[in-house]
Amino acid sequence: MMAIEHKKEISKTSGEKGEHMNALSRFDDFDRMFDEFFPRGWMRPFSFSRPSWSHLPAPFEGRTPSVDVVDRDNEIFVKAELPGVDKNDLEVTLTGNSVTIKGSTKAEEKEEEGDYHRCEISQGSFLRTVSLPSEVDTDKAKARFKHGVLKLTIPKVKKSTHKTVKVE
Repeated sequence: MMAIEHKKEISKTSGEKGEHMNALSRFDDFDRMFDEFFPRGWMRPFSFSRPSWSHLPAPFEGRTPSVDVVDRDNEIFVKAELPGVDKNDLEVTLTGNSVTIKGSTKAEEKEEEGDYHRCEISQGSFLRTVSLPSEVDTDKAKARFKHGVLKLTIPKVKKSTHKTVKVE
């Protein structure tokens, strides 16, 4: 009861201050008050509630992994964040001037409690191709994968030279 009276007082004071009050705010106050007294699902007290799907999202669904490319003097270093990916589900392909990272994830969760049985399966896959800043020697590339992070060290075909150009 105190919450209702408090809200009424707020509405009265804001209405007395002038006509700057948004007409829809009264409806917002009513909606909030209604939600406080009658939580979602109050009309179905004995209904079976379905499990929430939000706690098991599909990894990489609609997105690609983050990839950093560092151009060093003699090599190119590539780091990709691949959380939830198993080493066996990962494929790295190199060309002379690009790297392609392909992978997939799969998670399965089961719960049984009395007559209640639930099994959720989540799958996701990705493919990311990144251009490299210079030509690389694909035969001498080294790859390491640990704790969901892929690190590639790829030697360059020829050493890059940095030259400063004077701006006029």
